[in-house]
Amino acid sequence: MATKLLANLIIMGSGIVGRAVLQAYRKALENANKTGVAHETVQNIRRAGKAMTEQEARQILGISEQSTWEEILQKYDILFERNAKHGSFYLQSKVHRAKECLESVYQWKGDGKH
Repeated sequence: MATKLLANLIIMGSGIVGRAVLQAYRKALENANKTGVAHETVQNIRRAGKAMTEQEARQILGISEQSTWEEILQKYDILFERNAKHGSFYLQSKVHRAKECLESVYQWKGDGKH
């Protein structure tokens, strides 16, 4: 008898908690739509999914279109190490992605990077 009562209480309690969570989620979405946060979040997600452009990669590394692959590697090493020691993981990952982007560009141009 006690087991059955306990099971009913658990089921009833989980239903109440579930409805409360759903209601809170709906309210959070409503508030996000009112303030524009939802739209901004969707835009950031879309932006994050796009590949880095060659121009953006050059800006991150601070190099020009005339830079050699060796110059790019030097700049990469400096910025990557600086952010590993005193910077942020986010900036370090941006530097790495910039190098990857330019690596494919220089490989395509056949500028002998290896």
